[in-house]
Amino acid sequence: MSERDPGTDQWQPWDREPRGQGQDPVPAPAEGPVWAAAPGGEPTVEAPQGAAHEPPPAAPSTPPASTTTTAPYQPISGSWAAQPPPPGALPAQPVSSPVPRRGPGWGALVGATVAAALVAGTTGGIVGGYLADGGGSSGGTRTVAAPAPGAGATTRPQGSIANIAATALPSVVTLKVEGADGGATGSGWVYDDKGHVVTNNHVVAGAGGSGSITVVLSDGKQVSGKVVGKDASYDLAVVQVQGATLDPLPVGRSADVVVGDEVIAVGAPLGLDSTVTSGIVSALDRPVTPGEQDDQSFINAIQTDAAINPGNSGGPLLDMDGRVIGVNSAIARVPGSTIGGQSGNIGVGFAIPSDQVVTTVDQLISTGRAEHPIIGVFLDSQYDGQGVRIADSGPGGDPAVNPGGPADKAGLKAGDVIVAFEGKPVADDGELVVKIRARKVGDSVRLTVRRDGRERDVTMVLQGSQ
Repeated sequence: MSERDPGTDQWQPWDREPRGQGQDPVPAPAEGPVWAAAPGGEPTVEAPQGAAHEPPPAAPSTPPASTTTTAPYQPISGSWAAQPPPPGALPAQPVSSPVPRRGPGWGALVGATVAAALVAGTTGGIVGGYLADGGGSSGGTRTVAAPAPGAGATTRPQGSIANIAATALPSVVTLKVEGADGGATGSGWVYDDKGHVVTNNHVVAGAGGSGSITVVLSDGKQVSGKVVGKDASYDLAVVQVQGATLDPLPVGRSADVVVGDEVIAVGAPLGLDSTVTSGIVSALDRPVTPGEQDDQSFINAIQTDAAINPGNSGGPLLDMDGRVIGVNSAIARVPGSTIGGQSGNIGVGFAIPSDQVVTTVDQLISTGRAEHPIIGVFLDSQYDGQGVRIADSGPGGDPAVNPGGPADKAGLKAGDVIVAFEGKPVADDGELVVKIRARKVGDSVRLTVRRDGRERDVTMVLQGSQ
């Protein structure tokens, strides 16, 4: 990892926008899980030893600095190199969607003791490259009607997994993305009655400015989609569906979720559309920092043992009331456990909490960009002691503490060590950044800082940057 660059409006992982000195290259992750018959696949990342850093504050005109962790993180893009599927490969089916209403809005574990690698949730190869048409329309002026709920919506008790799945599936879609470098597929779900679909940034990133996005409904019909906003830091994106009338999913409060709650994951794992799995919430506030140099993300994740595989990325994690409480984004794997360079579910998956999703997605719909909370410091990536150290200086001799930023106003100085955030210890840069990014601009936060062997608490108000 390298030190943060305070010369930006927002804190971002250094590997996202390499700036100046001290930046260590982030190794490319291994390949993620994929079907035995599928040639493509999703890259995976090795389990991190530490966490990503808090991106440094900088002048509004300067590009944001980025943070990285000691381990390589990279969301799986599920790309296929624009190649035909191998003989006998099965085509992927379109995904269906969950319950209606307005909806909120893969990588390595940060600070985790388990050696695992995170795999992004899009899937490639023949599975992601060839979606069944299902007789649907992919263009024109005709408007496609929303798919009908399955039989379980009426023949199974309300609140049962079958009932929730049948009701929700019509609002979950499969996204087929094609760009200059190939393509990928992932999942998404309907956020509102204006046709906005929520997914992961790494699902649609491959489309670039000239690529195309095909939205495959749960009944197989296909319509076009267009990205209206995306943010790599939160790994979220919004796609506007064109030519279909879809019902939104209801969104719940992730703040009300507790460990042990039952959950349902819906999406297109490995290109298998309309797949439903269930499990429980196995942990909360799990810092995860997937990503490469150009698009590292910081997720204060909901951990679940519901089966999630490449292709589930962007799909909803539902509670037992059929409400979205998270967006499935990553899975973990034990290093060396891949077959043919691919990895699959081991019962440790991660979702972006719905409260964060709502905040970010509303911003993306409104302005096309998301605002990131920052404290305005450049972190020392070479420091290996307790806590997170503020660097002596930034790249090019810039100050390590952004003048006039939250940290500066709170009296922090170069060389100070941040040992706790809101009373909870922080082990590394990535973990601190995740905790900060999980808050909102304008929130007051308390940091415990050590200087000259003495610790004291300081309070600061988070600033925003894009």
